[in-house]
Amino acid sequence: MFTAMLMGEEALHVVHSGSARLGKSGSNVNARSSSPTFFETAQQHLKGLVKDTNSTNAPSDHPAHVLCSSGIVHYNNWHLMTPHSASQRYLSTRGGSYDLSFEDVVLKGLANDGGLFIPEEIPSLPSDWQSKWREYSFQELAFEIFSLYISSEEIPAADLKDIIRRSYDTFRAKDISPIITLDESKNLHLLELFHGPTFAFKDVALQFLGNLFEYFLLRRNEGKEGTNREHLTVIGATSGDTGSAAIYGLRGKKDVSVFIMHPKGKVSPIQEAQMTTVLDANVHNLAVEGTFDDCQDIVKALFADPEINKTHRLAAVNSINWARILAQITYYFHSYFALCRQAKESNPTVRFVVPTGNFGDILAGYFATRMGLPSDKLVIATNENDILHRFWKTGYYEKKPVHGVEAEGGFAEDGAKAHPSGVRETLAPAMDILVSSNFERLLWFLAYRTSKTEETNRRRMEAGDKVQSWLNQLKSEGGFGVDKELLAAAKEDFESERVSDQQTIQTIKDTYAQKLSSSKQSNGNANGSSKPATTGTEHEGHYILDPHSAIGIAASLRSIAKASASTHHISLATAHPAKFSHAVELALKDAPGFSFETVLPEQFVGLEQMEKRVTGCKAEWKDVREIVVREVEEELKGER
Repeated sequence: MFTAMLMGEEALHVVHSGSARLGKSGSNVNARSSSPTFFETAQQHLKGLVKDTNSTNAPSDHPAHVLCSSGIVHYNNWHLMTPHSASQRYLSTRGGSYDLSFEDVVLKGLANDGGLFIPEEIPSLPSDWQSKWREYSFQELAFEIFSLYISSEEIPAADLKDIIRRSYDTFRAKDISPIITLDESKNLHLLELFHGPTFAFKDVALQFLGNLFEYFLLRRNEGKEGTNREHLTVIGATSGDTGSAAIYGLRGKKDVSVFIMHPKGKVSPIQEAQMTTVLDANVHNLAVEGTFDDCQDIVKALFADPEINKTHRLAAVNSINWARILAQITYYFHSYFALCRQAKESNPTVRFVVPTGNFGDILAGYFATRMGLPSDKLVIATNENDILHRFWKTGYYEKKPVHGVEAEGGFAEDGAKAHPSGVRETLAPAMDILVSSNFERLLWFLAYRTSKTEETNRRRMEAGDKVQSWLNQLKSEGGFGVDKELLAAAKEDFESERVSDQQTIQTIKDTYAQKLSSSKQSNGNANGSSKPATTGTEHEGHYILDPHSAIGIAASLRSIAKASASTHHISLATAHPAKFSHAVELALKDAPGFSFETVLPEQFVGLEQMEKRVTGCKAEWKDVREIVVREVEEELKGER
């Protein structure tokens, strides 16, 4: 059997282990064969196959040029490519889209059925990865990991290396994400992820994503002028750090407009200033009168709206975009090897502790461990917005607690027994999220793993159906429960801890009160100077945590009390303390000699006094749609 289909701007990918793509810039023909002599058949039928599509772009009377030794059949400018591996093909968590390319999922962001994109399979590591990768730089590790998920037919190796180089040249630290030892006696380490342009972990992913957008658009727009050029309208929501990281990753990029919504008055002053002081014409900030979840709902509504999708090509920049998760996998491997060198152990026992709200950061750790990275546990650290913690305790994923101790009156340390509906405003605002978007990616893999069905494609479809059903229940009933087998599977890889505001403040105090271990690693400057890469995290030998990182340390200390003495804990430091001055000053106002101004990074001095540009709006997606359409038009006319 040999069939073909012609598409328009986006390739249709056939769900079949023997599929291959026949493509030419803009249009694609897909071929499928059940015969082992596929490429011989392709050579014989290629000319007639392309003619049968009746494509105005298809070659007709010219002889075919065939090159099979590379696994690619060429017909003039057309090429028939060997199938991507399963980890390089993507599907929707809700079962409505299958066999998409990496480029498809990066530019699309959200599937048509509302689901999130995931690889068909999580790849296994090469057999020699521990010895071969041990001394690799962050950039070299990124290339090896990304190559498992991105076919070289989509992004050639030299191009991918260049994208990676440009993405991480913007970081202040030589090692990109160095680890330091907070407490040598407890094997407690901190993974510093805030050495990028906006001082938050999201720079690791969004510098990469911005360069991916640029790369794909430059390729698609080659030789095109004016209205024929493809233009990307990036829509994002932020609870604090995603917005500035996305803006810094996309500012000034050609053929890209970026719209970032933040909940008005619910991000820190530094975070707001980082976003609103960027005056590039393609950057649009929206202050929404609502919560982060309102902003996130607007993003999803716009992606589902047929009207704006007819006129604008929307792209996602939140962690719903698969490239965000992919980029974050790297620092789990990088920190593991850094620990091996520092502890002088070839295979240390390690737990990763991750402060998380939207579940993207720790999901990257799940991919790393499922690929083969040794990890004793992934520890979820939540604040008082504890939907994830409650799931691991009860098996129920509920916006408002119905099961467990939370439903019986809450926690005394929160200062109130009654559990209000909706999002709690805490000292860690980037985690003030009611529903964790990325959790459905994990649900899909857990449903797939626990399925009794043997046939792979049917098993995938069943997992998608289950996720769709659960998300429908969440929307209509406010929550759902899972069976014991699935909850047990979730507990194989994860533990969870919930940390209150009071405990967060105490952790900042206790950490600052200790002197740093003598084995602390310096966050070496990328420019080779002796000056620290990032100032403001240390004062006279005392370490200053931001509130999100403090939640991770509080959870780490609980985990240490339960784990074996030889277990190392790597806790992720997600943001610089200067971004959350209120919480830090609340904790350290009485500390001898502490003054927040003396440790403020030079990049933040005067930031809040700079010129700002922001548009206010209600939490109504149609109002936001109107703003997007109007401001993109003004931008393209050069009126901004």
